[in-house]
Amino acid sequence: MLILFGTKGYLYQLAILTLVCGRCGNPAAHTLRKRVTKFTLFFVPLFPISTKYATQCTFCGAESKVSAEEAEQLQTQATGGGTGGQVHGGQAPQRPYHQ
Repeated sequence: MLILFGTKGYLYQLAILTLVCGRCGNPAAHTLRKRVTKFTLFFVPLFPISTKYATQCTFCGAESKVSAEEAEQLQTQATGGGTGGQVHGGQAPQRPYHQ
């Protein structure tokens, strides 16, 4: 009997925000992404085994990991319900950009 199992990754773009990049210092668009890895059995995805969130600067390409709570705050901010403030993600802090 042969059992085929493995993993498959899914990438979701949750929002696009204007933040000040912690690496290049430019106010630029950042994409908020969710990466989900699912366990598969006979090529059928069954359940998630890993979920990670990250922002990526569209100006310099720097990517910063963010926690699920920070991702939720950024997503709320993108829909207009956020109050602003400083958001830290990964190694370099990113700040919301306000004109």
